[in-house]
Amino acid sequence: MIGELVAKALLSGALIAAISEIGKRLPVLAALVTALPLVSIIAMILLWREQPGGETIARFSQATFWLVLPSLPMYLLIAVLLRHGQPFWPSLAFGCALTAALYLIMLWQGPRLGLSL
Repeated sequence: MIGELVAKALLSGALIAAISEIGKRLPVLAALVTALPLVSIIAMILLWREQPGGETIARFSQATFWLVLPSLPMYLLIAVLLRHGQPFWPSLAFGCALTAALYLIMLWQGPRLGLSL
């Protein structure tokens, strides 16, 4: 059990390190790799291994779709703030705060719209 957890952590860390290294030379390629749902796919594979059943993966997949949407404006806000001369850390903080607020709205309004998150 501990070995599996360590393997998952190493895989996640390696993915982040690879994206960071790619981003130094080819930012658009790093963005493409980041935009690919690699983490979600790996998570689904690991979930399937631990709990083989379509319903768990279906719920995970559907919830991931709806919870990705509130995170998308963060990227645009960070880009706008940085291009207008704002420092990186405050730009990142504002982007994260926007995402957190949009997550809360999604979790609050989702059930009203028939979404089960």
